[in-house]
Amino acid sequence: MESDPAFAEILAAARAGEDWAVTLVYRDLHPGLARYLRANEPRAADDLESEVWLAVAQRLHGFEGDEDHLRGWVFSIARRRVADHRRTASRRRTDPMEPYRLDRVDPRDPESVVVDGLSGEEAAAFVVRTLPADQAEVVLLRVLGGLEVAEVAHILGKKPGTIRVLQHRGLRTLARRLTGKTVTR
Repeated sequence: MESDPAFAEILAAARAGEDWAVTLVYRDLHPGLARYLRANEPRAADDLESEVWLAVAQRLHGFEGDEDHLRGWVFSIARRRVADHRRTASRRRTDPMEPYRLDRVDPRDPESVVVDGLSGEEAAAFVVRTLPADQAEVVLLRVLGGLEVAEVAHILGKKPGTIRVLQHRGLRTLARRLTGKTVTR
């Protein structure tokens, strides 16, 4: 692709800090960049865009390349800002909880909470609807089928420890859904 001589002049002026040239570069790239950021992080798009333009302003003087390279450079900065935002958000994620109180924890075993709360067919349908397939299969075989861990492990071709973990996770999820409380042993 041939480089536009007019854009080369605009880019050179923008690299030199000319306001008119920076404005033209901004007007050219802003609509696509804004759409990209809104598609990826709608609630943080404006903040991310300001971070991108700040990074561009700080490094534009050292940029080498043509219009296509500039566009790629700006969007790669945007992509990194989105990734940084997601990493930060996942580290700062909080789930509001009520203060821990012993009187709110069901003293019964998660199995009994689940089994006592539902009838046979209703329980099986609830388990399949609520849990991932591997957890649902283990819970159905262990709790409703009454099979031992070793038997379930053999049937599913998994290790006994894996069966115990799947059962534990599944039962805790079911108990939480049925009682609305955290259930521990």
